[in-house]
Formats: sequence, C-alpha cells, structure tokens
Amino acid sequence: MNPKVPSEKNSQTLFTCPDLEKYISGVILFSETVNQKTDDGKKFVELLASRGIVPGIKVDKGLQKIPGTDETSTKGLDSLAAMAKEYYGYGCRFAKWRSVLQIDIEKNQPSELAIQENAWGLARYAAICQENGLVPIVEPEILVDGTHSIEQSQKVTEKVLSAVFRALQQQNIFFEGCLLKPNMVTPGSQNPDKEKITAEEIATRTVIALSRTVVPALVGVTFLSGGQSEEQASLNLNAMNKLDGIRRPWALTFSYGRALQNSAVKAWAGKDENVKVAQEKLLERAKANGEAQLGQYKGSSDASANESLFVNNYKY
Repeated sequence: MNPKVPSEKNSQTLFTCPDLEKYISGVILFSETVNQKTDDGKKFVELLASRGIVPGIKVDKGLQKIPGTDETSTKGLDSLAAMAKEYYGYGCRFAKWRSVLQIDIEKNQPSELAIQENAWGLARYAAICQENGLVPIVEPEILVDGTHSIEQSQKVTEKVLSAVFRALQQQNIFFEGCLLKPNMVTPGSQNPDKEKITAEEIATRTVIALSRTVVPALVGVTFLSGGQSEEQASLNLNAMNKLDGIRRPWALTFSYGRALQNSAVKAWAGKDENVKVAQEKLLERAKANGEAQLGQYKGSSDASANESLFVNNYKY
C-alpha cells in the first residue's frame, strides 16, 4: 500500500480502516508521515505495527536530469545511509526507491546510459538499505506515456530488468531479502490499439518478461499500477496469477497507490462524516487485490473503479 497524499487526516482514515490487515501486509510512508499521529496520540508507525502491517519508507529524493540528456536518474544516495539508519530506529523495516525511464522509439530511449545509470543507482540503494537492516523495494518504473506498442514495452522491460539484476548481483544483494516493484507490460497511453489489448495478453507478456530476467531467489514482485484504473490493475494482476505454462517462482502481488486508494480518497473528500464510507471503499479494493494475487478475483461492477488514473509524466 503506497499512500500518495500524505496528509495526516487522509493517512489516519486509511490506516485505521477496520480489517485492513487481512489484505495489506505493508505500507510505504513518506518522511513527513512517519512521526505523524492519530487523533488519540498513537504514531502511525506504531499503529500499523500493532495491526501486523509492516511500515516502510520512501527514501529517494526525486529525479534529476542526467547531464547532456533529457533523461533522468534518482537523487538521494549521498544521504541514504544516515536516513536508512534513522528510519529503522523509527520502526520502518523496508524502503522504496523509484527510478523512472521513458520509452521514445524515435529518440531510441531509454538510452543505454539512462538504463545503466538507473540500474546502478537502484543496486547501490539496495545495498545501503540491506546494510542498515531495511528490505529494499527496487522500483525501475518504465512510464506508460507514449505511443509504443505492447511488444516494444516488453522488449524495453526485459532490457531494463536485465540491467537491474546484473547491477544487483554486482552489488552483492541478498535476493531473499529484496523485492521488485516493476511496471506491468502494457502499450503506451497514446497507442491507437491499446483498447484491443486484453488482461490475458498483459499478464502473459509481463510474466514472460519477468521469467527471462528476474532471479528465482527474489522474494516477490509487487507491481506498481502505473496509471491503470483500479479495476484494470486488479484484473491484470488476477490474470497473471491464473497463468499456466510460464514459470513464476515469486509471489506476484501489488504495491498500488492510486489504484488502491482513489475511490476511498474521493469518497472521503476531507470530511469526517465520510470516513466510514471511505474505509469501506478502501477495504473493497484491498480485498479485490488480495483475491487477485490468488487468481480468484471475479471483477467489480463499480463504475468508479474503471476510472482511468493516468497522469501524463506522473511525478510524486
């Protein structure tokens, strides 16, 4: 679970949701959220831990341009060791670091430079986290922005993941204590044929890409939603967990932000009187994704869950 709006009231609404621990095992916090408290004075970190939900922390400092290019790498390595040690002391037990790559076929992007720069940064982050007791979530996000086909998306995803796992190996990462948070293999947001692509094709291409690049020792794959609607994200995850004939030795699960919380946050609208209905919406999506990771999700008739959450060049 990855809250994108770290306001105290919003977080309290999400974290106090009854039965949330049935479907959510971890929550990624922002630095400003870690020491925030509920109305009755309990720190969010302590609240989550008391419910059996592991608190984690977003540790990257955002994106920066790679000199001489229009591509990006991620900031924050210089202060990461101290930050990891500090947040472990606060009770966090895992971390997340996001790299961003973009497909532009005409520009031959992502370039080899951008891929290698981001792979090295992710691996160095993972090593520093493990040295300081935090399980690293490695997030090489390939943005959905663009006109690229699903075939091109798969090719780039395989190339990026190959580089990431080579870098992780070079940094002596303990794979049994590491998680991957990748994009699903989907066509670009402006691809004219994107509506023709089924959940089954997305699932097949995604799992094939993983099976060709991800080491079997890795604990699990926790997908980002990448601007998909709540329902799309659940259906695609469900389709992956129903696949036959493709090796998938890792747990395939979810680490969604908008695709888990959008309906809940809209229902809440910042009003105390809406907390109960917002929590019901959150639990509904959490349950849907819990079923999807078992390949048992049957789909939803809730129209709001089909709302596209794509934002061009999304930043957080």
